[in-house]
Amino acid sequence: MSIRPLAGYLVVTVAGISAVVLSGKPRPVIAASSAPSAPAWNRAAAERYLDGREVWWQGWDHAKKDHETYCVSCHTQAPYGLAQPILREDLKEPGETGAEQAMLASIEKRVKLWKEIDPFYPDEKFGAGKKVESRDAESVLNAVILSSYDARQGQLRPITRQAFDIAWSQQSQSGPIAGAWIWQNFHYTPWESPESEYHGAALMAMAVGNAPDSYRNDAKIAPNVGLLRGYLRSHYDAQPLLNKVILLWASARLPDLLDQMQREALIADLKSRQQADGGWSLTDLGHWQRVDKTALETRSDGYATGVIVLALEENRVKDAAVDRGLAWLTANQDKATGAWPAWSLNKNRDPKSDAGPFMSDAATGYAVLALEAAR
Repeated sequence: MSIRPLAGYLVVTVAGISAVVLSGKPRPVIAASSAPSAPAWNRAAAERYLDGREVWWQGWDHAKKDHETYCVSCHTQAPYGLAQPILREDLKEPGETGAEQAMLASIEKRVKLWKEIDPFYPDEKFGAGKKVESRDAESVLNAVILSSYDARQGQLRPITRQAFDIAWSQQSQSGPIAGAWIWQNFHYTPWESPESEYHGAALMAMAVGNAPDSYRNDAKIAPNVGLLRGYLRSHYDAQPLLNKVILLWASARLPDLLDQMQREALIADLKSRQQADGGWSLTDLGHWQRVDKTALETRSDGYATGVIVLALEENRVKDAAVDRGLAWLTANQDKATGAWPAWSLNKNRDPKSDAGPFMSDAATGYAVLALEAAR
């Protein structure tokens, strides 16, 4: 172990873990145009923002959990775990940052101690059902992050197989949500609310399709993957557009999630909602209502734009809509912080509050993924 300074804080170096860039088999070209040149944006600033936010998350009392581990958050830690390794590689840095290594060490510890470690939200403190919700959601996010690291090296490690095994053991096997997971629900859209169940299942599909060693074709998990596909297909029509975007992204990795007519209709719908400035707004991707009754932001934001551009790129859509989306992302990175803007769907939050930057955390992670995919 070593300790070194980074951007004004100490970094504790744990055993190094390799990084990953999301990759998958090419999909048929939907629309063709000349490929855009790599956008000019500040990778170093984006990395400083994401790494700094991860350091803050690990130090926040609400994120600290049993056995000196951290909560795996959909808004801050998951986007960081997907985007940070790409940034680090492009910046030609020698190894993982301390914050990155601490995140991975925490996830691996929780996987190893799964049967004895406390859930993020026990029933006794947070109400009936929260233990199952938090266990299910955590198991999926652990598999998503660890498998994407392994994909970079082309080999699925035993700890990642264990994370997948745990996630499959938590998967609902019967009933109306057979194939999915009982997701964390604190009525915080879009990641901890009733519609998040589908969102999480789509992320799991992406992880399975992205995992190395032909994991998706493993006979051992065939019944689980079959249930997952069945759930995603049978519940598709009822989903908000945001969830359909995540499924579109996953469909580039795991086949038979969307048929060609669904894919083409979804892509056309997304293009019709692109704003005049080239971006997209989360407000247009579902029927949301803030609990404080304040008006939702209608401006383009980094999360909606990043995730839509990423999903289109992964599906080999190359046209003016993608070019304009990339141009919006390039133009709207905050020069001072390195982040991209996004706003809460739940309430008009103070950006200086603890939860205020959560949407920008996700926006920055997905903006980075979209911009890197353009290369």
